[in-house]
Amino acid sequence: MASSTFSMEGINNVTEFIFWGLSQNPEVEEVCFVVFSFFYMIIVLGNLLIMLTVCFSNLFKSPMYFFLNFLSFVDICYSSATAPKMIADLLVKEKTISYVGCMLQLFVVHFFGCTEIFILTVMAYDRYVAICKPLHYMTIMDWERCNKMLLGTWVGGFIHSIIQVALVVQLPFCGPNEIDHYFCDVHPVLKLACTDTYIIGVVVTANSGTITLISFVILLFSYTVILVSLRKQSSEGRRKALSTCGSHIAVVIIFFGPCTFMYMRPDTTFSEDKMVAVFYTIITPMLNPLIYTLRNAEVKHAMRKLWTRKVSWEATGK
Repeated sequence: MASSTFSMEGINNVTEFIFWGLSQNPEVEEVCFVVFSFFYMIIVLGNLLIMLTVCFSNLFKSPMYFFLNFLSFVDICYSSATAPKMIADLLVKEKTISYVGCMLQLFVVHFFGCTEIFILTVMAYDRYVAICKPLHYMTIMDWERCNKMLLGTWVGGFIHSIIQVALVVQLPFCGPNEIDHYFCDVHPVLKLACTDTYIIGVVVTANSGTITLISFVILLFSYTVILVSLRKQSSEGRRKALSTCGSHIAVVIIFFGPCTFMYMRPDTTFSEDKMVAVFYTIITPMLNPLIYTLRNAEVKHAMRKLWTRKVSWEATGK
């Protein structure tokens, strides 16, 4: 009974958390404000451009671009869970977030982060089928299966995120309430709990680590099989496949590298965690549009067609 009372008091004692942010230096924060505001603008505009290009062209009929469209949507949502708050906090001395806001941010970050991992895995499977089983591609990747796989990515992300939040929200927090990070993530928040969190830390690591590891192994296997099978293709087919797969591999490395460092280790935190987190919450969502447009002839062609159509409409209107 005493333990139960302590837990309730612990939870009620902390109504808000204070972030340490990226830096304690005002001059550095001013530079970071300009840089990350620019980055976030690129994230939103770049990913919106991809979504508009895919939706208003014939690309949406292709499974690969169907998933790319949702990857861009997830990127906007994922970065929006942390970037606006972090950018706003760079201008204030005390960076606070309510307890409820912290739990909500934790949920959203893990929901969209995990969904992105699953979408990247599905996109790798799509490329495997397209390159290794081209004659059966449209049969295997029909719209019913594409929709089911997309639904699976959202459900998987939701289940993962609910587990993470459920493990944290039951813990007592009675102070201190300062988080050495710029957003609410599981490991920094666990450090503030007024109880032993070793078991919960192991479960959190196992949950996130298993998803990251299994997805990475599937991705690695898919691209290895693809690269081996390319030896049998014509030079033109090989060039086109390598161009497409190169984009996917670049995104996977940039995203999975930092995620592996953060979530496939014991319940510990390092001073480098904040800079590593910047890579998968801001840098990767910013680079995705650039990687998928600059290295993809079909997307560039579709963008040119849409722009030409827009110019002709404006000319006709005048």
